Amino acid sequence: MLSFSTCWNNSRHTEGDTMIDEILDMGFRNLELSHGMMITKLPGIQRAYKAGKFNCVGVHNFFPSPVEVMIDAPDAFEYTSHRPYDRKRAMDMTLKTLDVAAQFDADYMVLHMGSVPMPPKKWTKKITQMVEDKIDVETPKKYNKFKDKFIKKRTKIAKLYYARAIEALEEIAEKAKEVGVTLAVESRSRFEDMPNEEEMVRLQEHFKDHPNVGYWHDFGHVQLKHNIHLLDHEEWLATMSPYLVGCHVHDVYWPKRDHRVPLTGELDFQSLLKHVDPSLPLTWELSPTRKKEQILEAKKVWELAFPETL
Repeated sequence: MLSFSTCWNNSRHTEGDTMIDEILDMGFRNLELSHGMMITKLPGIQRAYKAGKFNCVGVHNFFPSPVEVMIDAPDAFEYTSHRPYDRKRAMDMTLKTLDVAAQFDADYMVLHMGSVPMPPKKWTKKITQMVEDKIDVETPKKYNKFKDKFIKKRTKIAKLYYARAIEALEEIAEKAKEVGVTLAVESRSRFEDMPNEEEMVRLQEHFKDHPNVGYWHDFGHVQLKHNIHLLDHEEWLATMSPYLVGCHVHDVYWPKRDHRVPLTGELDFQSLLKHVDPSLPLTWELSPTRKKEQILEAKKVWELAFPETL
């Protein structure tokens, strides 16, 4: 099921209904209400929804944004934080987001589970730069030594943060069951983020008997990890297919530019989508820098190539 995220044009609008109208004018009717949304836009979005203008397939935590956060920062508060206040604030905002999701009859809520305390500049950004500089090709021993160090360090310190994420998700899952919303635990782009791939499998198995917890595949995020040799994109998607509840769809310009318009970058959607039930939400999550004309052209091509997803 093709859908579209408000992250693309949220920053250009002060009123929620005009933001919705711009997306509707491009021919999308299934929308995801994304993070970074100021609460002042909520009345306009509610007006558009009550008027029957769009179908809300899902929301992205936190929605609306915490009032004290003035920028688009979905990771401003984390369940894994060492600060008790941040953990509580993350939980409180998540439970409120679930209430809002229920008001819009949303099927799912995408959520991030936190991170381990490893500065990305020192790790993911550095290993990405090594790939960009072709060190992985020209001096693979140097690259592999750094990658192994990265993986071992994260594994060593991750246990506490994984436990915090699971503890938080257990509480959130009960609220999700109560309001009838599926929790979509998203694949992340940085290896410091929680959960990594091994942890994601464990997490999904932990909740395998809970009807309101599943896996959310972000094509761009996973491709970034594929590009720095932390996984194989198609193998990973095939592994996670049994847990899949939906996807964020965007393309990647090698090696690190994601949230590009689908079918304009390096992703082989023809092969990857074989592992996705086309009835699941396929939500285009695009950078605000992407032009409307390019989106409309890609939409035409997508509709011809993947009519089963419409």
